[in-house]
Amino acid sequence: MTDPRRTHEISVPKPLDLVRDASVYKAALYFPLTSPLGLAWLVILAGGVPLAAATTIIWVGLLVWALLLVLLRAGSMLDRRLIGAAFGVRIPDPYRQAPQGGLLARGKTILGDPATWKDLAFQVVRIPLAFGYFTGSLIMWALTFALIFAPVGGQINEGFVPEFGSYEPRIDSWYDGVPFTLVGLLLFVCCLYVVKAVGVAHVALARVLLGPSEKQALRVRTTELQASRARGVDAAEAERRRIERDLHDGAQHSLLGVAMDIGRARTKIDSDPEAARALIEQAHDGARAAIAELRDLARGIYPAILTDRGLEAALSALAGRSPVPVTISVSLPERPPAAVESIAYFTVAEALTNVAKHAAAGQAAVDAFRDGDRVVVEIRDDGRGGAEQAPGGGLAGLADRAATIDGTLTVDSPEGGPTIVRAVLPCSW
Repeated sequence: MTDPRRTHEISVPKPLDLVRDASVYKAALYFPLTSPLGLAWLVILAGGVPLAAATTIIWVGLLVWALLLVLLRAGSMLDRRLIGAAFGVRIPDPYRQAPQGGLLARGKTILGDPATWKDLAFQVVRIPLAFGYFTGSLIMWALTFALIFAPVGGQINEGFVPEFGSYEPRIDSWYDGVPFTLVGLLLFVCCLYVVKAVGVAHVALARVLLGPSEKQALRVRTTELQASRARGVDAAEAERRRIERDLHDGAQHSLLGVAMDIGRARTKIDSDPEAARALIEQAHDGARAAIAELRDLARGIYPAILTDRGLEAALSALAGRSPVPVTISVSLPERPPAAVESIAYFTVAEALTNVAKHAAAGQAAVDAFRDGDRVVVEIRDDGRGGAEQAPGGGLAGLADRAATIDGTLTVDSPEGGPTIVRAVLPCSW
């Protein structure tokens, strides 16, 4: 919920950064809007568990137990998605894979899965938390906005502003309420800090009870790394074949033509000097074309400007060639390793190509900065959106390339825009 430009060493954001952080407002909406789920779980558990226990003897209770398990799993999955939408934290589903077989075998697997009981613990704990979140949010924001809008309120009720001795705060004109507005603005910032702190605690609780265990997380991470390495190898092989094809069909063909022209010129240099001169001129043009093709091919492998002048100059060159106006901002204290620079460069190159071809954007912005031990590259445009990491597409290939160094690439591109492509690349400085 903090500005990604800030490093991990700074845990408390500045007030202005907090006010501008959209994720804090998402969290502020999350707490009161999801509180009714706590009431729902109070009704489900207080009514469903006794009912299931009382009717188990006549077998009807087994159906009730099954329904409760389905609701528990579905509700916990919903909570993970809501937490991801509000806090930007992805909590993967930690469940064991259900075996092939009948309902009894599946039921045994679900009951024996520790994640099921952790789900239950979370729903039990969230019942009192939900009431606390709702009540606290209601009081906190009601008081804050009552103070902020005091100049247009006419008079503040005693229920919102306590008496101090014999002093009863009253507002008879708009300028009488200005001091209360200033207090309300200060309280607003304090409320944002409260929301942030409670949000961090809530996410930590959700990670423990709704997320996978450390062993499960390592197993999933190992599987993901194996898959990303395999995709990276496939991408490298496809790139090798592309280079071979370009060399064979492009530069090699041009150089072959140059050799033939020179050979023909040698046979005519004594008998027909003018024709030989024309063939030499033609060979010269062919050689220049071959050099240009080789230069373009080399730029696609690893641009020389990136090696010589670094990421900022290379990204500026990309922006200069883009038909869409692009602003570049690079805030890196020192040059990252070559692998990180290369992935960052090609991420921007592919994203700007997509902006020019598909986004119908009026402008774009590229931002590269350091976030702790990571390099973050963001490409934003004001186009029509709808971009996605389709299998076999350019963005999916960039995600595979980033995964080879344990990096990640995310695409946020709702219909209507804007589009944000964000690459997070680990970096050992």
